[in-house]
Amino acid sequence: MSLLVTGGAGFIGSNFVRYWLERRPDDRVVVLDLLTYAGDRRNLAEVEERIEFVQGDIADLELCERLFEREEVDTVVNFAAESHNSLAVVEPTRFFRTNVLGTQALLEAARRTGVRRFHHVSTCEVYGDLPLESDEVFTEESPYRPRTPYNASKAGADHAVRAYAETYGLPVTITNCSNNYGPFQFPEKVIPLFVTNALEDRDLPLYASTQNRREWLHVLDHCRAIEVVLERGREGETYNVGSGVERSIEEIADSVLELTGKPASLKTIVPDRPGHDRRYLLDSTKLRRELGWQPEIDFETGLRDTVEWYASHRDWWEALRERALVQETAWR
Repeated sequence: MSLLVTGGAGFIGSNFVRYWLERRPDDRVVVLDLLTYAGDRRNLAEVEERIEFVQGDIADLELCERLFEREEVDTVVNFAAESHNSLAVVEPTRFFRTNVLGTQALLEAARRTGVRRFHHVSTCEVYGDLPLESDEVFTEESPYRPRTPYNASKAGADHAVRAYAETYGLPVTITNCSNNYGPFQFPEKVIPLFVTNALEDRDLPLYASTQNRREWLHVLDHCRAIEVVLERGREGETYNVGSGVERSIEEIADSVLELTGKPASLKTIVPDRPGHDRRYLLDSTKLRRELGWQPEIDFETGLRDTVEWYASHRDWWEALRERALVQETAWR
Protein backbone atom coordinates (compact mmCIF):
# COMPACT_ATOMS: atom_id res chain seq x y z
CA MET A 1 0.00 0.00 0.00
CA SER A 2 1.10 3.56 -0.72
CA LEU A 3 -0.50 5.54 2.10
CA LEU A 4 -0.72 9.32 2.34
CA VAL A 5 -1.32 10.66 5.84
CA THR A 6 -2.20 14.36 5.92
CA GLY A 7 -1.60 16.21 9.18
CA GLY A 8 0.79 13.40 10.06
CA ALA A 9 3.04 15.57 12.23
CA GLY A 10 0.16 16.44 14.54
CA PHE A 11 -1.11 14.62 17.61
CA ILE A 12 -3.42 11.94 16.20
CA GLY A 13 -1.73 11.81 12.81
CA SER A 14 1.74 11.09 14.19
CA ASN A 15 0.39 8.44 16.53
CA PHE A 16 -1.33 6.85 13.53
CA VAL A 17 1.85 6.91 11.40
CA ARG A 18 3.85 5.17 14.14
CA TYR A 19 1.04 2.69 14.75
CA TRP A 20 0.66 1.89 11.05
CA LEU A 21 4.37 1.32 10.45
CA GLU A 22 4.60 -0.92 13.48
CA ARG A 23 1.75 -3.02 12.10
CA ARG A 24 2.66 -2.79 8.40
CA PRO A 25 6.40 -2.18 8.09
CA ASP A 26 6.43 -2.88 4.34
CA ASP A 27 3.88 -0.18 3.40
CA ARG A 28 5.04 3.07 1.88
CA VAL A 29 3.93 6.00 4.06
CA VAL A 30 3.99 9.60 2.87
CA VAL A 31 3.25 12.40 5.37
CA LEU A 32 1.94 15.76 4.18
CA ASP A 33 1.90 18.46 6.86
CA LEU A 34 2.10 22.25 6.72
CA LEU A 35 3.80 22.35 10.15
CA THR A 36 1.63 25.10 11.56
CA TYR A 37 2.03 25.92 15.24
CA ALA A 38 0.54 22.58 16.39
CA GLY A 39 2.52 20.40 13.98
CA ASP A 40 5.91 19.17 15.10
CA ARG A 41 8.42 17.19 13.05
CA ARG A 42 9.82 15.75 16.30
CA ASN A 43 6.61 13.71 16.62
CA LEU A 44 7.88 11.56 13.75
CA ALA A 45 11.48 11.20 14.93
CA GLU A 46 11.06 7.48 15.67
CA VAL A 47 10.04 6.75 12.07
CA GLU A 48 11.76 9.56 10.18
CA GLU A 49 13.87 7.21 8.06
CA ARG A 50 10.85 5.08 7.13
CA ILE A 51 8.58 7.79 5.72
CA GLU A 52 8.57 10.39 2.98
CA PHE A 53 7.85 13.76 4.57
CA VAL A 54 6.47 16.65 2.53
CA GLN A 55 5.85 20.07 4.06
CA GLY A 56 2.85 21.55 2.30
CA ASP A 57 -0.74 22.73 2.43
CA ILE A 58 -3.68 20.45 1.64
CA ALA A 59 -5.38 23.51 0.11
CA ASP A 60 -2.68 23.58 -2.59
CA LEU A 61 -4.39 21.50 -5.29
CA GLU A 62 -1.42 21.46 -7.67
CA LEU A 63 0.92 20.26 -4.92
CA CYS A 64 -1.51 17.53 -3.84
CA GLU A 65 -2.07 16.29 -7.38
CA ARG A 66 1.67 16.16 -8.12
CA LEU A 67 2.29 14.35 -4.84
CA PHE A 68 -0.46 11.78 -5.49
CA GLU A 69 0.95 11.04 -8.93
CA ARG A 70 4.62 10.95 -7.93
CA GLU A 71 4.07 8.69 -4.93
CA GLU A 72 1.36 6.58 -6.64
CA VAL A 73 -0.89 7.11 -3.63
CA ASP A 74 -3.72 4.60 -3.40
CA THR A 75 -5.02 5.38 0.11
CA VAL A 76 -5.46 8.71 1.91
CA VAL A 77 -6.12 9.25 5.61
CA ASN A 78 -6.96 12.90 6.17
CA PHE A 79 -6.15 14.16 9.67
CA ALA A 80 -5.15 17.65 8.50
CA ALA A 81 -7.28 20.24 10.28
CA GLU A 82 -7.31 23.28 12.47
CA SER A 83 -8.85 21.80 15.59
CA HIS A 84 -8.78 24.12 18.61
CA ASN A 85 -12.22 25.48 19.47
CA SER A 86 -10.86 28.43 21.40
CA LEU A 87 -8.65 29.58 18.53
CA ALA A 88 -11.62 29.18 16.17
CA VAL A 89 -13.52 31.78 18.18
CA VAL A 90 -10.70 34.27 17.65
CA GLU A 91 -9.62 33.35 14.09
CA PRO A 92 -12.51 31.54 12.36
CA THR A 93 -11.31 32.19 8.80
CA ARG A 94 -8.27 29.92 9.07
CA PHE A 95 -10.55 27.06 10.14
CA PHE A 96 -12.86 27.31 7.14
CA ARG A 97 -9.90 27.68 4.78
CA THR A 98 -8.10 24.56 5.98
CA ASN A 99 -10.96 22.34 7.06
CA VAL A 100 -13.39 23.01 4.19
CA LEU A 101 -11.40 24.35 1.24
CA GLY A 102 -8.36 22.24 2.11
CA THR A 103 -10.40 19.05 2.31
CA GLN A 104 -12.08 19.86 -1.01
CA ALA A 105 -8.71 20.37 -2.72
CA LEU A 106 -7.50 17.07 -1.33
CA LEU A 107 -10.65 15.34 -2.56
CA GLU A 108 -10.20 16.84 -6.01
CA ALA A 109 -6.61 15.62 -6.20
CA ALA A 110 -7.77 12.16 -5.12
CA ARG A 111 -10.49 12.17 -7.78
CA ARG A 112 -8.12 13.23 -10.55
CA THR A 113 -5.54 10.57 -9.72
CA GLY A 114 -7.84 7.61 -9.02
CA VAL A 115 -7.21 7.04 -5.31
CA ARG A 116 -8.71 3.73 -4.16
CA ARG A 117 -9.77 4.90 -0.69
CA PHE A 118 -10.14 8.34 0.86
CA HIS A 119 -10.67 8.17 4.60
CA HIS A 120 -11.67 11.37 6.34
CA VAL A 121 -11.19 11.84 10.09
CA SER A 122 -13.95 13.94 11.64
CA THR A 123 -15.32 14.74 15.07
CA CYS A 124 -18.32 14.19 17.31
CA GLU A 125 -18.72 17.97 17.47
CA VAL A 126 -20.42 18.21 14.07
CA TYR A 127 -23.57 16.92 15.76
CA GLY A 128 -23.78 19.85 18.18
CA ASP A 129 -24.18 19.12 21.87
CA LEU A 130 -26.46 17.20 24.23
CA PRO A 131 -28.23 18.20 27.46
CA LEU A 132 -26.22 17.40 30.57
CA GLU A 133 -29.07 15.60 32.27
CA SER A 134 -30.16 13.17 29.57
CA ASP A 135 -29.49 9.70 28.23
CA GLU A 136 -29.29 10.91 24.62
CA VAL A 137 -26.43 9.87 22.32
CA PHE A 138 -25.35 10.76 18.80
CA THR A 139 -25.72 8.09 16.13
CA GLU A 140 -24.53 8.17 12.53
CA GLU A 141 -28.05 9.32 11.62
CA SER A 142 -28.08 12.31 13.98
CA PRO A 143 -28.54 15.66 12.22
CA TYR A 144 -25.60 18.01 11.95
CA ARG A 145 -26.04 21.00 14.28
CA PRO A 146 -22.60 22.61 14.68
CA ARG A 147 -22.45 25.46 17.18
CA THR A 148 -18.92 26.87 16.77
CA PRO A 149 -16.71 27.85 13.82
CA TYR A 150 -14.58 24.75 14.38
CA ASN A 151 -17.64 22.47 14.49
CA ALA A 152 -19.08 24.11 11.38
CA SER A 153 -15.84 23.84 9.42
CA LYS A 154 -15.56 20.13 10.19
CA ALA A 155 -19.22 19.64 9.24
CA GLY A 156 -18.53 21.37 5.93
CA ALA A 157 -15.61 19.03 5.30
CA ASP A 158 -17.81 15.97 5.98
CA HIS A 159 -20.38 17.24 3.48
CA ALA A 160 -17.66 17.75 0.87
CA VAL A 161 -16.45 14.18 1.34
CA ARG A 162 -19.96 12.80 0.88
CA ALA A 163 -20.56 15.03 -2.13
CA TYR A 164 -17.46 13.67 -3.87
CA ALA A 165 -18.67 10.14 -3.18
CA GLU A 166 -22.15 10.82 -4.55
CA THR A 167 -21.16 13.00 -7.52
CA TYR A 168 -17.90 11.41 -8.65
CA GLY A 169 -18.01 7.95 -7.12
CA LEU A 170 -14.89 8.60 -5.02
CA PRO A 171 -14.49 5.65 -2.60
CA VAL A 172 -14.71 7.32 0.82
CA THR A 173 -15.22 6.49 4.46
CA ILE A 174 -15.63 8.84 7.43
CA THR A 175 -15.06 8.37 11.14
CA ASN A 176 -16.50 10.77 13.70
CA CYS A 177 -14.52 10.39 16.91
CA SER A 178 -14.89 11.52 20.50
CA ASN A 179 -12.24 13.53 22.36
CA ASN A 180 -8.79 11.93 22.13
CA TYR A 181 -5.98 12.00 24.67
CA GLY A 182 -2.52 10.47 24.89
CA PRO A 183 1.15 11.24 24.14
CA PHE A 184 2.26 13.99 21.76
CA GLN A 185 -0.89 16.10 22.20
CA PHE A 186 -0.18 19.82 21.90
CA PRO A 187 -0.32 21.42 25.37
CA GLU A 188 -3.21 23.77 24.51
CA LYS A 189 -5.76 20.93 24.75
CA VAL A 190 -7.37 20.33 28.11
CA ILE A 191 -5.66 17.16 29.38
CA PRO A 192 -2.08 18.12 28.43
CA LEU A 193 -2.79 21.70 29.52
CA PHE A 194 -3.88 20.51 32.96
CA VAL A 195 -1.00 18.04 33.22
CA THR A 196 1.76 20.44 32.19
CA ASN A 197 0.34 23.24 34.34
CA ALA A 198 0.10 20.93 37.34
CA LEU A 199 3.68 19.75 36.86
CA GLU A 200 4.79 23.39 37.08
CA ASP A 201 2.41 24.36 39.92
CA ARG A 202 0.45 26.66 37.61
CA ASP A 203 -3.29 27.23 37.77
CA LEU A 204 -5.57 24.79 35.96
CA PRO A 205 -8.10 26.99 34.10
CA LEU A 206 -11.60 25.49 34.29
CA TYR A 207 -14.42 27.02 32.31
CA ALA A 208 -17.24 28.30 34.51
CA SER A 209 -19.41 25.39 33.30
CA THR A 210 -17.25 22.93 35.19
CA GLN A 211 -19.72 20.05 34.83
CA ASN A 212 -19.74 20.07 31.02
CA ARG A 213 -18.77 16.57 29.94
CA ARG A 214 -16.81 14.94 27.15
CA GLU A 215 -16.38 11.36 25.99
CA TRP A 216 -12.72 10.32 26.15
CA LEU A 217 -10.85 7.85 23.92
CA HIS A 218 -7.15 6.99 23.95
CA VAL A 219 -5.48 7.95 20.69
CA LEU A 220 -4.24 4.40 20.04
CA ASP A 221 -7.81 3.07 20.23
CA HIS A 222 -8.70 5.70 17.62
CA CYS A 223 -5.85 4.44 15.42
CA ARG A 224 -7.16 0.91 15.74
CA ALA A 225 -10.62 2.07 14.70
CA ILE A 226 -9.30 3.75 11.55
CA GLU A 227 -7.34 0.60 10.74
CA VAL A 228 -10.42 -1.65 10.84
CA VAL A 229 -12.42 0.85 8.78
CA LEU A 230 -9.71 0.86 6.12
CA GLU A 231 -9.57 -2.92 6.19
CA ARG A 232 -13.25 -3.84 6.35
CA GLY A 233 -15.38 -0.69 6.38
CA ARG A 234 -18.00 -0.28 3.67
CA GLU A 235 -17.32 2.43 1.12
CA GLY A 236 -19.52 5.47 1.54
CA GLU A 237 -20.20 4.73 5.21
CA THR A 238 -19.70 6.79 8.36
CA TYR A 239 -18.66 5.18 11.65
CA ASN A 240 -18.82 6.78 15.08
CA VAL A 241 -15.79 6.03 17.27
CA GLY A 242 -16.39 6.37 20.99
CA SER A 243 -15.46 4.76 24.29
CA GLY A 244 -18.68 5.42 26.21
CA VAL A 245 -16.54 6.93 28.99
CA GLU A 246 -17.64 10.42 30.06
CA ARG A 247 -15.87 12.77 32.43
CA SER A 248 -16.60 16.38 33.36
CA ILE A 249 -13.92 19.03 33.05
CA GLU A 250 -13.71 19.22 36.82
CA GLU A 251 -13.35 15.43 37.10
CA ILE A 252 -10.46 15.59 34.65
CA ALA A 253 -8.80 18.34 36.69
CA ASP A 254 -9.26 16.38 39.92
CA SER A 255 -7.78 13.22 38.39
CA VAL A 256 -4.77 15.09 37.03
CA LEU A 257 -4.13 16.77 40.38
CA GLU A 258 -4.34 13.42 42.16
CA LEU A 259 -1.95 11.75 39.69
CA THR A 260 0.56 14.60 39.93
CA GLY A 261 0.23 14.99 43.70
CA LYS A 262 -0.80 18.63 43.41
CA PRO A 263 -3.37 20.54 45.52
CA ALA A 264 -6.96 21.31 44.52
CA SER A 265 -6.17 24.98 45.08
CA LEU A 266 -4.60 25.02 41.59
CA LYS A 267 -8.09 24.86 40.09
CA THR A 268 -9.22 28.29 38.91
CA ILE A 269 -12.39 29.36 37.12
CA VAL A 270 -12.25 31.28 33.82
CA PRO A 271 -15.17 32.56 31.71
CA ASP A 272 -16.86 30.13 29.35
CA ARG A 273 -15.87 30.57 25.72
CA PRO A 274 -18.74 31.50 23.36
CA GLY A 275 -20.67 28.48 22.09
CA HIS A 276 -19.19 26.19 24.74
CA ASP A 277 -20.80 22.78 24.14
CA ARG A 278 -22.31 21.00 27.10
CA ARG A 279 -21.87 17.32 26.37
CA TYR A 280 -20.96 14.85 23.63
CA LEU A 281 -21.57 11.10 23.63
CA LEU A 282 -21.37 8.84 20.59
CA ASP A 283 -23.17 5.58 19.92
CA SER A 284 -20.41 3.43 18.37
CA THR A 285 -22.56 0.30 18.04
CA LYS A 286 -22.20 0.23 14.25
CA LEU A 287 -18.39 0.12 14.40
CA ARG A 288 -18.42 -2.48 17.15
CA ARG A 289 -20.97 -4.81 15.56
CA GLU A 290 -19.98 -4.55 11.90
CA LEU A 291 -16.20 -4.40 12.24
CA GLY A 292 -15.53 -5.94 15.66
CA TRP A 293 -13.76 -2.91 17.11
CA GLN A 294 -13.75 -2.02 20.77
CA PRO A 295 -11.49 0.19 22.89
CA GLU A 296 -8.66 -1.62 24.63
CA ILE A 297 -7.28 1.08 26.96
CA ASP A 298 -9.44 1.95 29.96
CA PHE A 299 -9.55 5.60 30.89
CA GLU A 300 -7.87 5.42 34.30
CA THR A 301 -4.91 3.47 32.92
CA GLY A 302 -4.67 5.65 29.83
CA LEU A 303 -4.76 8.89 31.82
CA ARG A 304 -2.12 7.67 34.26
CA ASP A 305 0.17 6.63 31.39
CA THR A 306 -0.43 9.99 29.69
CA VAL A 307 0.50 11.93 32.82
CA GLU A 308 3.66 9.84 33.15
CA TRP A 309 4.54 10.51 29.50
CA TYR A 310 4.31 14.28 29.95
CA ALA A 311 6.25 14.11 33.20
CA SER A 312 9.11 12.31 31.43
CA HIS A 313 9.04 14.36 28.21
CA ARG A 314 9.35 17.91 29.50
CA ASP A 315 11.77 18.81 26.73
CA TRP A 316 9.04 18.05 24.18
CA TRP A 317 6.25 20.18 25.63
CA GLU A 318 8.31 22.99 27.14
CA ALA A 319 9.42 23.87 23.61
CA LEU A 320 5.80 24.15 22.50
CA ARG A 321 4.15 26.20 25.22
CA GLU A 322 5.00 29.54 23.70
CA ARG A 323 3.49 28.55 20.34
CA ALA A 324 -0.09 28.63 21.66
CA LEU A 325 -2.03 31.29 19.77
CA VAL A 326 -4.86 32.03 22.17
CA GLN A 327 -5.47 32.56 25.86
CA GLU A 328 -8.62 31.08 27.33
CA THR A 329 -9.66 34.53 28.57
CA ALA A 330 -9.35 36.20 25.15
CA TRP A 331 -13.11 36.77 24.93
CA ARG A 332 -13.57 38.24 28.44
